[in-house]
Amino acid sequence: MAIVDDAIDRHSAAPMYDQLRQLIIDGIARDGLQPGDPLPGEHRLCERYGISRTVVRQALAQLEHEGLVERVKGKGTFVSRPRTSESLVHTLVGLYDDVERRGGHVHSDVLRHEQTTADEEVALALEVPVGSPVVVLERLRHVDGEPWSLSTTWMPEAVGSVTLGADLTEGSLYRLLADNDIVATHGVRSAEATVATHEQAQHLGVSAGSALLRLRSVSRSADGTPIEYFIAYHRGDRSRFEFQLQQEQSQASLLHVDGDGGASPAGTVG
Repeated sequence: MAIVDDAIDRHSAAPMYDQLRQLIIDGIARDGLQPGDPLPGEHRLCERYGISRTVVRQALAQLEHEGLVERVKGKGTFVSRPRTSESLVHTLVGLYDDVERRGGHVHSDVLRHEQTTADEEVALALEVPVGSPVVVLERLRHVDGEPWSLSTTWMPEAVGSVTLGADLTEGSLYRLLADNDIVATHGVRSAEATVATHEQAQHLGVSAGSALLRLRSVSRSADGTPIEYFIAYHRGDRSRFEFQLQQEQSQASLLHVDGDGGASPAGTVG
C-alpha cells in the first residue's frame, strides 16, 4: 500500500487511531490490495503521519478486530482473508449465500453425489428408519480459489432426488431446493472445535492436527419435517465469530408462601 499525502487532523473530534484506521482502509481499496498483501510497517506509519506507535497499534488492533487485517508476529501486517461468518451458526444461511453477500466467490468440487442408505446417525437426524434411501452430497468448498470447508449433506430421498444431476459446482443447494418448493424455515445448528485428520488436511490444504470448526445442522420445513442433515469442517484460520452481549435481569420469581399454603411473587432475582 502506498503512503499518500493524507494527513491526520489533530483538531478533529475523531481519535487519531480511528483516522489512521480509515486511511488504511481507503488505501487498501485505492490500491486494489488482495488478501495476503503486506501493509506498511508500524515504524513507517509513525514517521509518515507523525504519530506514536501506540496510536498505530490501536488502529491496527481495531482493523484486526474487524477482520480486515492480520498481524503476524515477526513478519508484519497483511490484508486479511475473509473468514467464515458467525451467521453460518445462528441462521439458516448457507456458505454460498454468506460469502456471496460479502462479495466473495464460492466454487465447489463435488466429491460424491449419489443415492445411498441411512446409517444410524443419519437416520436419527432425518427421522427415518435405518437403511432408508437418502441422497448424500459431499463437497470441497473453495472461497476465492482457496480451500475453505469440507461438507457432507444427507437428504431424504424425496428431497435429494431433485438435486441428482444438478450442477452444484457453482450454485447454492438451498437455492436449488427452494426452486423446487423445498424451503428450510427452522432447524438446529451447532459448532465445536476439532482437529483435522490426515484426509481432511489434504483436502483443506492444512497440516494434520490443525484447528477446524465443525458445524452440524438439521434443517426443517415449515411442518417440522427434516429436509437435510449436514456436517461441515471449516478451516480454523478462516473462522471468526462475534456476538453482541448484554446484561439481562433474571425474571425468576421469589415466592412468598402464606399460612394457607398459597404463594405470591415476592420479587425478582437480580
